[in-house]
Amino acid sequence: MEKDFDEIEQELRGQAAGQLDVSGAAWEFERRQGSIADQLIAAATVIAETHPDENVAIMVGSSSHATHRVVGSVAVGLARHSSVPLIIVP
Repeated sequence: MEKDFDEIEQELRGQAAGQLDVSGAAWEFERRQGSIADQLIAAATVIAETHPDENVAIMVGSSSHATHRVVGSVAVGLARHSSVPLIIVP
């Protein structure tokens, strides 16, 4: 299974590079394990601490699944706990 994740990571990294390199914007690709909301917050916190003069925000899409409205979604978890600005796109 780890090999599959490694292959997916390389594919996603390549796709991101293909789209983001032409923009000239700084970006990073990092693979983590754990709760998605917790890991996004942790990554944003590290970036904010490493680059104190930069603006750091998390941008995610909202979920349209009814069960996520009851149990919670990544966007809901971020809204409750994020220490950096959060943009939720419907």
